[in-house]
Amino acid sequence: MQEALKSIIEIQDLDMKMVRLMRIKRERQKEIQQIENLRADLHKQLKEKEVEVEDLNKQIRAYEAQIADISEKLKGLEDRQTQIKKVEEFNALTQEMTAAERERIGVEQKVSDVVDHKAAEEELLNKIRESLKASEASSIALEKEIQSSINLVNEEGAQLKVERDALAANADPETLRIYERLLRNKKDRVVVPIENRACSGCHIALTAQHENIVRKKEGLVFCEHCSRIHFWQDTTEAEGAETTTKRRRRKVAG
Repeated sequence: MQEALKSIIEIQDLDMKMVRLMRIKRERQKEIQQIENLRADLHKQLKEKEVEVEDLNKQIRAYEAQIADISEKLKGLEDRQTQIKKVEEFNALTQEMTAAERERIGVEQKVSDVVDHKAAEEELLNKIRESLKASEASSIALEKEIQSSINLVNEEGAQLKVERDALAANADPETLRIYERLLRNKKDRVVVPIENRACSGCHIALTAQHENIVRKKEGLVFCEHCSRIHFWQDTTEAEGAETTTKRRRRKVAG
C-alpha cells in the first residue's frame, strides 16, 4: 500500500464514522421536528375549533335576538288586536301573528340545530385539548431523550475530529486535498481496494493492466469508472480486515 495512502485511509475511517454520526444526528433532529410539527398542528386545530365554537355562539346569540324581536312584535300585535272592533282588521292581524309565530318557530329550530352542532364541536374541542395535553406530556420526555442522544453524537464527533486533525497534520497535503475533494463529491469511501479485479467502490470490473499498476504502489491510481482512488490490499491485510469484520459480526449477533 502506498505510504501516502496509509494515513489517508485512517482519516477516511474516521470520516466514515463522522458521516454515520451526522446521519444519526439528522434522523434524530428530524424526529424532533416531527414532534414539533405534530404539536403545532394540534395547536392549529385547537385554535380553529375554538374560533368555530365562538362563531356558533355568535349565531345562537343572533338567533336569540331575532326571536326576542319576533316575540316583541307578537306582543304588540296581540295588544292591537284587543283594541280592534272591525272583523277585517282583526283577521288581518291574526294572519300577521300566525306568520310571525311561524317565523319564530323556524328561528327556534335553527337555534336548536346550532346548539346541537355546537355541542358536537365542543366535544371535538375537548378531545383536541386532551390530545394536545397528552402529546405535550409525552413529547417532552421523548425530546429530552433525543436531545441527549444528539449530545452524545456531538461529543463523539468532537473526539473523532480531534483524532482526524492530528492525522491530517501529518498526511501528505496533496493526497489529502485530492481525497477531501472526492469525499465532498461522493459522501462515501473514496479510497478503496481492488477486489477480484473490480473496484470495491463501484463494483465494475477492471483491466489486468490497471490492477498491475495499482500493485506497483508507485502513485495514486484512479478508477476509470467512478474516480475513486485504488490501492492494493496485501493478503495479510485482507485476512486481517476479514477477521475484524467477522468479529464485529459475531459481536452484533451476540
